[in-house]
Amino acid sequence: MSKGLRARQTSGGDMEKERETLQAWKERVAQELDRVVAFWMEHSHDQEHGGFFTCLGREGRVYDDLKYVWLQGRQVWMYCRLYRTFQRFHHSQLLNAAKAGGEFLLRYARLAPPGKKCAFVLTRDGRPVKVQRTIFSECFYTMAMNELWRATGEVQYQTEAVEMMDQIVHWVREDASGLGRPQLQGAPTAEPMAVPMMLLNLVEQLGEADEELAGKYTELGDWCAQRILQHVQRDGQAVLENVSEDGKELSGCLGRQQNPGHALEAGWFLLRHCNRKGDPELRAHVVDKFLLLPFRSGWDPDHGGLFYFQDADDFCPTQLEWAMKLWWPHSEAMIAFLMGYSESGDPVLLRLFYQVAEYTFRQFRDPEYGEWFGYLSREGKVALSIKGGPFKGCFHVPRCLAMCEGDAGRPAEPPRPHADARPHPRPSRRAIKAESAPPAAVRVSVGSRDPGCGAEGGAYSSSGAAPAPPPGPPRPQARPALTGCAHWPASRAGLSRALAKRPGARARRPCTSGRWPARRAPPLPPPPSEPSPGPSPGRPGVASERGGS
Repeated sequence: MSKGLRARQTSGGDMEKERETLQAWKERVAQELDRVVAFWMEHSHDQEHGGFFTCLGREGRVYDDLKYVWLQGRQVWMYCRLYRTFQRFHHSQLLNAAKAGGEFLLRYARLAPPGKKCAFVLTRDGRPVKVQRTIFSECFYTMAMNELWRATGEVQYQTEAVEMMDQIVHWVREDASGLGRPQLQGAPTAEPMAVPMMLLNLVEQLGEADEELAGKYTELGDWCAQRILQHVQRDGQAVLENVSEDGKELSGCLGRQQNPGHALEAGWFLLRHCNRKGDPELRAHVVDKFLLLPFRSGWDPDHGGLFYFQDADDFCPTQLEWAMKLWWPHSEAMIAFLMGYSESGDPVLLRLFYQVAEYTFRQFRDPEYGEWFGYLSREGKVALSIKGGPFKGCFHVPRCLAMCEGDAGRPAEPPRPHADARPHPRPSRRAIKAESAPPAAVRVSVGSRDPGCGAEGGAYSSSGAAPAPPPGPPRPQARPALTGCAHWPASRAGLSRALAKRPGARARRPCTSGRWPARRAPPLPPPPSEPSPGPSPGRPGVASERGGS
């Protein structure tokens, strides 16, 4: 059976009901994706200095103009991914804004070029404010540059991505001294799960439809997967966020810490790795340990939603926000369960997707101003009314919605050539290697081509045209029985309103299909009885910050 949303081959009536439910959720998710993207397009573009405002209040007003490199890179990546994989987002406003963000990163993100270390926070005009001694700013910089190359075909972006990836791998596997974080005598040699997670994500990103890079990073991907798997401890009964350097459980609060959202996110990263390796046995292990286990321990039985932090021995966690419900763990859970169902057809995973999606849409979604609230109390009440901040930007919510609309990974629509785009050949990896030095940064004009791009300097390109995306690999045939039509409507109300506010934008016909009713998940079967936990050795992973990967 093909990948993606698929009806389980049971009785005809059950299959038809499941198909209708999946179709309704897909339409509901697609409509929400348009509203979320419209929010960021309308409120986040800095037309004077380039890049994006991410500290946005409920209505979209900017309450702080600091620019966080994580979020700049994430938004560039998100815009390019939408531009490449959805026909209705394949327009020059989105691509030009992504290029403006990419150029802002090229000019200001690196602290001391040609050094690779990136800042964590910049002023609005690009001056460094703060640096972290981790690899995460550099990881999101790499994702942004690689996706910009895929959307534009401009070699300088891929050159930046590959060179930064090589530096990250050097820091992680050879010498971390360049990060400026000395090991203190009393500090435990803890290795959190986030670094191998991020590296595995970068392996998938750079190797997508690129056989040469996929081959280059094959061993690295296997290494990352093994490091993540070693966080399954206590005879397989707990996924711990931190382990020792030699793969054993640490003492104290640090060793007992659990983060259900991180485990679920690692789960769908590992599912992609299993698909690439063609390993169904490993996939079943991942579903059991990184999807079902974290959900059973992390779901709040009293109020619903996923706890932020837990203690493996049921002590009270020391993090003040441990019982809060945050946007990103729920986004990752939706992706993980839908992807798991897409690959296995297990109805339990589908019911878990419905359960998480119902809670998430009901509690986090803002029907009045768009986008989602990020921080709720344990009871599900809005604790912070902001829509963006130092860790929440245009990433987890639209990535979740896009992946769920696209069957948790498969692009929903192959993009068609845009009217103002000119085709261009995708540069080969040999051509990139032949470049003796990266070309000069391309400057994006403010106002002359697209008032939403927001970068300083010269012209957008030598031709002044937004290039079409490079050709990708053949896509699997659509499943008409599940999708209902070949393509989703190109016009949706939320996106149309955002585009109509831009000078020269053509008005689009609003969506008239209305809202889709919420569907409650059927009750879940009780989890099987489990043996009492006991210690188990493992192997290390390598650092984490808030906001997910």
